[in-house]
Amino acid sequence: MAVRLFEGKDHAASYLQYRVAPQELISKIMDYMKKKTQNQFKLAVDVGCGSGQGTILLAPYFTTVVGTDISPAQLEAASANSRPPNVSYRECPAEELPFAAGEVDLVTAMTAAHWFDRPRFLQEADRVLRSGGCLALLSYSLSMTLEYGDVSDALNDICKEFYAALIPYRSPYLGPSSMNIYLDMFNSCTYQDKEWNECLHVKRTLPLRGYIGMVKTFSNYQKLKEKDPAEAERLSNDIQNKLLSAMKASSPDTEVTMVVHYFYWLACKP
Repeated sequence: MAVRLFEGKDHAASYLQYRVAPQELISKIMDYMKKKTQNQFKLAVDVGCGSGQGTILLAPYFTTVVGTDISPAQLEAASANSRPPNVSYRECPAEELPFAAGEVDLVTAMTAAHWFDRPRFLQEADRVLRSGGCLALLSYSLSMTLEYGDVSDALNDICKEFYAALIPYRSPYLGPSSMNIYLDMFNSCTYQDKEWNECLHVKRTLPLRGYIGMVKTFSNYQKLKEKDPAEAERLSNDIQNKLLSAMKASSPDTEVTMVVHYFYWLACKP
């Protein structure tokens, strides 16, 4: 990996607890694969798998699923979590996958490829994919929105305040836009058979504290926390209190609908 993050045990535990498992995106990937390949679903590799929420969603479709990550803490969290018997995990860089050339049916990276050495990763994905195998990269923007009764607009003004406070702590490696990173990777992929999808809304009903917890797992919040733990905690508490006030609610266990804005691309190796 070009950048190493999310490696502390506490962060890995929060990642497992709060990050969204994108079942809707798995359905899109599998619909694409079924159109492109002849029921060859033996081995799927989920690169940068973190604590494995997305990895296990591939289990019903493949004989074997392997999640890879460079972080021992993330893999420990993934291994400790309940998983199907055909799912396992390997520690390795995204750019050095422990698979033979042409061995893999699907290579995916879920909200991780922006941290890779991207040209090297694309070369490595091409090496391990079989002819007719598929590559699927997906991520989402930080600008999640909230829905709650007739105060959704007010909530989202507060959310924007949260995101704006974190902008100074964004990694320079990411540049101004994660979506542009994925679009650049899409354009540099030499496969002719490929699809770019800019917006898929994934909705989850969860306690308000779950939304706050998810934002706190992001790298820019973690950077603020590393620099000034008291300020990070003050910011998240202030945002939570403002949201509760707008909702006229007293408990952070009050449920809201969080809307996550995904973008993704799919490609089939000739």
